[in-house]
Amino acid sequence: MARRLMVTGYGGFVAGSVVWQARGNWDVEALSLIEPPQERPGFRCRQLDLCDEAALDAIFEQVNPDAVIHTAALADIDYCEAHQEEAERVNVGVTRALARLCASRGTKLIFCSTDTVFDGTKGMYAEDDAPRAVNFYASTKIRAESLVRELVPNSVVARLSLVMGLPVLGSGNSFLAKMVSALEAHKPVTFPANEVRTPVDVITLGAAFLELARSDFAGVMHLAGNTRLNRYDMACQIAERLGYSRDLVRACDSNAMAGRAPRPNDASLDNTRARSLLETPMRTLMDGLNLVLEAKEAQSNE
Repeated sequence: MARRLMVTGYGGFVAGSVVWQARGNWDVEALSLIEPPQERPGFRCRQLDLCDEAALDAIFEQVNPDAVIHTAALADIDYCEAHQEEAERVNVGVTRALARLCASRGTKLIFCSTDTVFDGTKGMYAEDDAPRAVNFYASTKIRAESLVRELVPNSVVARLSLVMGLPVLGSGNSFLAKMVSALEAHKPVTFPANEVRTPVDVITLGAAFLELARSDFAGVMHLAGNTRLNRYDMACQIAERLGYSRDLVRACDSNAMAGRAPRPNDASLDNTRARSLLETPMRTLMDGLNLVLEAKEAQSNE
């Protein structure tokens, strides 16, 4: 019998990659706040507000998962800054409820965190570096990380670098999809030159999450690519690889824009632990982009 996997945040493109790759190897239950995309063979999906703890308890009891991959969150940094009570309820409260359910049954919990838990003053952060938030979104993720590690001994806190990809199931907030749409229309795209990251592709992420769900590893792991660069240079390289002029890519400073919450300047992550412990390889920017394009073509042919 296949092991049972619960995935939150279905409809987002990280969860979509997890579900797409889990089919056939796991018995998958995908949960979505919005009406989920059309169900396909190999998994079940249902609409659920995770803030409804009674409904969440009932589904958890019914599914009795062996592992939970928790990707659902309010991730818009500026929205979280302006709606702090809601961000606290979703990012911290839901994580607490899930952690308690997992702890009560010995279920493995994989929690999706972020590189922006760091303040961006150093860069190439390792798992043991102390988080320091520069915005409210990051502070919710730091508190959620602490809850997960405190309540679920066999949990994994997976800090993701900037995620690059195209949706394979669902939609989600893909900067690459928006970028391609604009470039196809010969419209300029703007990316911050002040933000240094280690982008990771969404297909590698899905595979790494599933490996962590079936492994004995517990603790914190940075899931990041092998290429460290600023987001403007990243966009220029992607544009050229896709056959567009880099002249359409414009640079900005995200921390000089009025009305926006602060961003860490250098939130690049050291992925040494992932490269040494996972069979799933961490990839360069171009290798990750090629994998994303191959996966999108394979999905479109299903």
